Amino acid sequence: MFTKILIANRGEIACRVIATARKMGIKTVAVYSDADREARHVKLADEAVHIGAAPSRESYLLADKIIAAAKQTGAQAIHPGYGFLSENEAFAQRCEDEGIAFIGPKAHSIAAMGDKIASKKLALAAKVNTIPGYNDAIAGPEQAVEIAKGIGYPVMIKASAGGGGKGLRVAFNDKEAFEGFASCQNEARNSFGDDRIFIEKFVQEPRHIEIQVLGDSHGNVIYLNERECSIQRRHQKVIEEAPSPFISDATRKAMGEQAVQLAKAVKYQSAGTVEFVVGKDQDFYFLEMNTRLQVEHPVTECITGLDLVELMIRVAAGESLPLTQEDVKRDGWAIECRINAEDPFRNFLPSTGRLVRFQPPEESMFQSDTSKKYGVRVDTGVYEGGEIPMYYDSMIAKLIVHGTDRNDAIAKMRAALNGFVIRGISSNIPFQAALLAHPKFVTGQFNTGFIAEHYSQGFHAADVPHDDPLFLVALAAYMNRRYRARASGISGQLAGHEVKVGEKFVVAVLGHEGKNEYHQVSVTDFESAGSSAVSVDGKAYQISSTATLGQIRVQGQCNGMGFTAQVERGTAKNPLALRIAHNGTQIEAMVLSPRGAQLHALMPYKAPPDLSKFLLSPMPGLLVDVAVQPGQAVQAGEKLAVIEAMKMENVLFAAQDGVVSKIVAGKGESLSVDQVIIEFA
Repeated sequence: MFTKILIANRGEIACRVIATARKMGIKTVAVYSDADREARHVKLADEAVHIGAAPSRESYLLADKIIAAAKQTGAQAIHPGYGFLSENEAFAQRCEDEGIAFIGPKAHSIAAMGDKIASKKLALAAKVNTIPGYNDAIAGPEQAVEIAKGIGYPVMIKASAGGGGKGLRVAFNDKEAFEGFASCQNEARNSFGDDRIFIEKFVQEPRHIEIQVLGDSHGNVIYLNERECSIQRRHQKVIEEAPSPFISDATRKAMGEQAVQLAKAVKYQSAGTVEFVVGKDQDFYFLEMNTRLQVEHPVTECITGLDLVELMIRVAAGESLPLTQEDVKRDGWAIECRINAEDPFRNFLPSTGRLVRFQPPEESMFQSDTSKKYGVRVDTGVYEGGEIPMYYDSMIAKLIVHGTDRNDAIAKMRAALNGFVIRGISSNIPFQAALLAHPKFVTGQFNTGFIAEHYSQGFHAADVPHDDPLFLVALAAYMNRRYRARASGISGQLAGHEVKVGEKFVVAVLGHEGKNEYHQVSVTDFESAGSSAVSVDGKAYQISSTATLGQIRVQGQCNGMGFTAQVERGTAKNPLALRIAHNGTQIEAMVLSPRGAQLHALMPYKAPPDLSKFLLSPMPGLLVDVAVQPGQAVQAGEKLAVIEAMKMENVLFAAQDGVVSKIVAGKGESLSVDQVIIEFA
């Protein structure tokens, strides 16, 4: 067994590998860029080596520096994590040539599955179901149209070297096939340096279901059940679960056996994933094989009780798999939510900066300890006070729960999301809460078009309706009563002017453009500490909590049912308001005396300043292009600037016709949120 391994990655996956290595008594070496000097994975590893500047092409993608770091520290093996060099056959071969074990598949397996056209031909030869299509590179858009008509619309136009949603179009007619081919080819050429395009049948109501496989160097290959990954936004997974709520045991077995056939065909060693697209009648077709550990591997670990990272390390060290197919379990139900640094209410724009508060829900399951189950697990590479840099992907953490069944897992996940405190940057937690509460998700009636169908106009506060909005009002009044009770006990108050706790209040829920709601509330304390009877517009709530005043996460009971919510005093708009968040819904409220409420209702609404004459940066990022000049007339929809953040380019367009007066920010400048880029006349 290895005594020291290097992890050629960063963030949560580097921390994940370190956890298992530590359990196995293996020392670890981290590598880091300039942006990651204070990163969590650097602090956790036994040693750390600096490998370059912040951009990944100048650090994490430099095979020479990573190999040199391994030699310098005496690491006998390299775990690539996922992303970066994890599916780079040249890097895997280079490790082997240098006498360093690559904790992943052999280079020939990566090469065979890395090319989508070649992998589809291999799958056909291995008797794996493949989608009807044309599996050779297509010469031009005219040929693309003829092939598409022969297959039958709709068709999917795909780049052979594509991934992450790039080089992918769906065409429903000749015009879309012609234009889609050209777009895919340009995208593929620019993103991958490979403009080969192929076409296949587009499966109606498709689900994305993948099979986890595991092979060793002794010819043994098994499958570890499936993962349902159909909840996707722009081809990026958002929620994953295991098992799938859709497929039957017979389909599961057939998919698993075909995945094993394919893995054996390429002599696969290590953990890998065979991805399938599954139609509404449970017809399934090979999509691609990911020759690495997947982001969503924890849900498989939960239901099987296996540590996949440990098994990868043992296989790389030459050991045989310690179990057979008959030994593979399927216990309970696991769900993973990807917690990303993005603002769902601003079209999911990236959000970078300092994590002023980072308090994940309490963990009861842990990365490398598979003996714990039916609980909560958090995989993360960040910590409170740390930075979310703009150079890498937007993931803050992976929140994983394991339940006895799917309903139990959903309930656990909703409670865990309620208790996940993130401040300083925006996160997609409200969006995840909305997805988990959606009736179609709860009943398992979804496919890969779910988000596009139900959130076609973006995501808004109205998309997360609370099942009992008056509970939020009651909680605001309850917490305010506790604050006042504490204040009333402070000694040295001026006689005749002491803080009075009171029982009658009016809660003003602050609305858009000064349209506030006013609720009549009474709060009466019970004899038991921390318990109160709250009446909101005549509706009764009995609330109790032992939460310390001032902490954001509040846990307690309401009418005999447990709850977790977030409560803060003071908001950006109003330092006297309370912000209450629960199940993805958030309100800002002021708890007032009856007379105070009368006066508050008379206060005029102060409109925000008119910013229509400015182009503001919607996110922190690098200004890579300004497409206009002073004095230039622009029309609505015209390209104005391009900002790069978290590996994505974001194009800013003119919202209306106008004339450029002044360019305020220059190309190459690092921007903050709402920084002025362009001023209009």
